[in-house]
Amino acid sequence: MTQRPLWLIAAPIVFLLLWSAGFAIAKIAVVHAAPLTVLALRYCLVLVLLIPVALVVRPKMPSARGVLDVAIVGFLIQVVYFGLCYVAFKSGVSAGAVSIIVCLQPILVALVAPRFVGESISPRGWLGLTLGLAGAAMAIAGRSAIAAENAFGVGLTFLALLGITAGTLWEKRFGVSHHPVASNLIQYAVGAAFCLPAALLMEDITIDWAPEFIWAMAYLVLANSLLAMSLLLAMIRAGEVARVSSLFYLVPALSALFAWPMLGEAMPLLGWAGMGLAGLGVALVSVKASPPRRVAGTDGT
Repeated sequence: MTQRPLWLIAAPIVFLLLWSAGFAIAKIAVVHAAPLTVLALRYCLVLVLLIPVALVVRPKMPSARGVLDVAIVGFLIQVVYFGLCYVAFKSGVSAGAVSIIVCLQPILVALVAPRFVGESISPRGWLGLTLGLAGAAMAIAGRSAIAAENAFGVGLTFLALLGITAGTLWEKRFGVSHHPVASNLIQYAVGAAFCLPAALLMEDITIDWAPEFIWAMAYLVLANSLLAMSLLLAMIRAGEVARVSSLFYLVPALSALFAWPMLGEAMPLLGWAGMGLAGLGVALVSVKASPPRRVAGTDGT
C-alpha cells in the first residue's frame, strides 16, 4: 500500500481553515465594494502575482483540450460559485447561511459521481454522507434565522452550490495533473474575463479603501485564491471526489467559528451539535478501505 505524502495528509486541515474563514472575510469585503467589483479586483490581483511567476518558472501549459477543461472548471467555480455567493452576501444573506447551503454539496456529488466519474460509494460512505446531511439539517434547524434570510440571496446560493458541484465533478472527470501555476493562471484569467466586464457594466465600481477592505482582499487573493484553490484541485485529483466533497460538511462549523468574532453571527448549541454529527459523517466517508470500483465506460479511456 502506497504511503500518502505528508502534504496530502495536511491538505484537508489547511484547506478547511482557509476556505471556511473566507465566508466571513468575503462578507467584510463586499461591505466596501460591489460584489462583482470585489471579485474582478481579486482575480486581477491574482493574475498580477501569477504572470511574473509564470514568466520565470515557464510551466508546461496544458493541451488545447486541457486548457478548455481548466477554463470550464474556472468558470464554474470562480464565476458561478464565487460570483453568486458574493452577490448573496451583498443582498444580506449571512455567512453562516451561505456555508450551510453549500455544505449540501457532498450529497449532490455522491448522487452524480457513480455515473459521471465512475466512483461508487460504499455502504459506509453512504452512512457517512447521510450522517453529514442529518448534521447539516440540525445546523439549519438550530440556525432558525435562516428562514428570515433574503429569499433572492438564498436562491442565488443554491445556484452557487450547483456551480461548485459541477466544477468539482468536471475536474475529477476530465482534469489531469497540470502545473499549479498554469492551472491557476487559466482559471483566474477566465474569472477576470467574465467578472471585470460584468462589474463595469452592472455596478458602481467605487471602492472604499479602508484598512479592513485591504486586509480582507489580501486574504482572499493569497489564502483563498492561490493556496486554498490549489489544495482543493490537488485533493480532487489525488482522491475520490466524494471523499473530498465530504469536507464541505465541516465548513459551516468552522465558518461559524470565524463569523462569530468577525461578524457577530453566533451559532446556537443545536447547530454545533449538528456540526459534530456532520464531522462523524466526514470521518466515515474519509476512511478508505479499498480502492474505488470503476464503472465501465467512465474511466475516460
